[in-house]
Amino acid sequence: MIRRPPRSTLSSSSAASDVYKRQVNKTMKHVHWIGTGLSSIPGIRRLAKNLDNFTVWNRTLDKAKKSIDHVDKNNVNAKQFDVDLLFNETNPGDIVISQLPANKHLEIAELCLKHKCHFASTSYLNPEINMLNSDVKKENLVFINEVGLDPGIDHFFSHLLVSDLKKISTEKTEVVYESYCGGFPAIPNDFKYKFSWSPAGVIKALNNDAKYITKGKINTVTPYKSISSYSISGENFEAYPNRDSTPYVSEYLFDEKWKVKEFVRGTLRLDGWKEAWQDIFSMLENRSDNIEAEINKKSEELLKDNKYLPEEEDRVVLSVKLKAFENDNKIFDSSYFLDEKGSGENTAMGKLVSITLSAAIDLIMDNKIESGVKTAPHKTEDIMYFFKILKDYKINIQQENG
Repeated sequence: MIRRPPRSTLSSSSAASDVYKRQVNKTMKHVHWIGTGLSSIPGIRRLAKNLDNFTVWNRTLDKAKKSIDHVDKNNVNAKQFDVDLLFNETNPGDIVISQLPANKHLEIAELCLKHKCHFASTSYLNPEINMLNSDVKKENLVFINEVGLDPGIDHFFSHLLVSDLKKISTEKTEVVYESYCGGFPAIPNDFKYKFSWSPAGVIKALNNDAKYITKGKINTVTPYKSISSYSISGENFEAYPNRDSTPYVSEYLFDEKWKVKEFVRGTLRLDGWKEAWQDIFSMLENRSDNIEAEINKKSEELLKDNKYLPEEEDRVVLSVKLKAFENDNKIFDSSYFLDEKGSGENTAMGKLVSITLSAAIDLIMDNKIESGVKTAPHKTEDIMYFFKILKDYKINIQQENG
């Protein structure tokens, strides 16, 4: 829970004022959620239940209506998505959540700034959105990003571990940081993976450069050429680096005096995934001039043969480990992880992404997040609030010390 001063230190008038402010925020601010994909439904349902002013916008109106069919409130509505109509209905101080494809976020963010609305998304922070920071601050708005699963919960784990290490570290501290996350079928299929959207994006990402730190130096690799075995709580997985890990050394507030020996953020897959995907790796390795068409054709085949069935159970595993050494002696070894399953509209992926996002909306409404363009909160009291909400949904976060 969020830490508050003891009751005895609060006057009855100030306590009443705090309650009044929260009630006003809940009543006056209108929250707009765009997109009702599989990673949105649990969060939508939570906000629809908790808020008095909430609109779900989606290209398919029936899906938007279904996402709020558990409530009957005058000002909780579903509407067909039209960007002009949406911003005609906003007022300054409203909150707009974009669960659209990542390449659509900038347009929404710019419109939020124009209409003086807060903005939220689970996607990686767009550099162009980040450039809006000074204008966002001037308007006293919050543009929060990377508040889902990965990125999101992994950031929370990382900030807590770094905070703990700082209590005992010295100028001689050397650190090893590893963060891996993956979603896959709870009961493995022969392909060791299943899709809930087009496989083309997954395939293309395997061919994008990944940058991380190993043996104290920055290394750049192609993900599908850098698959290794990785163990979490006694279970073997396969893992590979993903994207550019290096900016997160500063994002996680590593002490500048620490020597970073290893630092990697990557993707987790089921054991045997590398062998099952050899045909795809071969296609990427021996790319033809027609590679785009080949990927699209392969994507159609994969979705047909390896698509999640209705009510099929999915699984998400997230592990963040931090170790530290001084003079080759281990002084710190701690990790956070979760292993979640789900199905139907409450898939593991959907719960972890959208419940986390919905909790960020709580903090914006309670004025707990400073203005500006942000990624996931790093203050311990804010992180504990996210953990509380996830626990309310029986999501089990575990910490282990080596």
